[in-house]
Amino acid sequence: MDLNTITSFRRATRRDDLALAPGEVILGGGTWLFGEPQPNTTGLVDLTTMGWPDLEVSEHGLRIGATCTIATLVAFAEGRTTDAVAPRDWSAVALFPVAANALLASFKIWNTATVGGNVCRSFSAGAIVSLAAALDGDAVIWTPDGGERRTPVAELMTGNGTNALAHGEVLRAVEIPASALRSRALMRKIALAELGRSGAVVTGRIDDNDTTVFTVTAATLTPTVLRYPAIPAASELAADIASAPDFYTDPLGSADWRRGVTIELGERVRRELAAGADREPAGPGFAA
Repeated sequence: MDLNTITSFRRATRRDDLALAPGEVILGGGTWLFGEPQPNTTGLVDLTTMGWPDLEVSEHGLRIGATCTIATLVAFAEGRTTDAVAPRDWSAVALFPVAANALLASFKIWNTATVGGNVCRSFSAGAIVSLAAALDGDAVIWTPDGGERRTPVAELMTGNGTNALAHGEVLRAVEIPASALRSRALMRKIALAELGRSGAVVTGRIDDNDTTVFTVTAATLTPTVLRYPAIPAASELAADIASAPDFYTDPLGSADWRRGVTIELGERVRRELAAGADREPAGPGFAA
């Protein structure tokens, strides 16, 4: 879409360039920005020229640059990148392409849309929102005063399309801890249409210390993260999911439908995690 209100365009190359003038907004991949009218936007500041590394692997985990594309993240998980390689015991990277497919998007979108843009757009069904929330990802945020703050991605979301970023703050990276990447994890999703955007996504993982984490996204306005010292009983998990406060209704599903299918997906994930507790880790999968 043509943005006919734009009168200025800047390429950011240093942090000072990210100070926004009135009417300016940050441009990442632009897949949402150029997809809808932006009547209050008069200037664009290109973030992709900052030169941030896409992916940085360390003993502490994975640092994903905000300008990393979803296609690059999927390639990393599938072993198709040469500048960053996942350690063999990071079994949870198998979730990356599953999460990317949970939000309906073409390969063209994958090659343009950025990790940071997906998080900052903050849709409940956002692919990276689901992934980062499920794996305890932290948002690394640059503040306008030159400082930095961190917050869990799951807590950054305040609603479907809203978040706690203040004006002038810029998402620098998403960091996923190695402990979560070593977990045995799987994801299930459901949509009203075969090729539709997910109406509910449930992720479950078991960490090295047997802590079990279930995360609900797409079905609730903000991520719902449930933690247990071990695999919970079916009744406990179902009750906890049912009591999530913000199941919502939109054209992709009613709140009651979302609650019901999320409980079912949660139980499928719970059973599969329990069945695999004494054998080789199970891979990720889908529910139709």
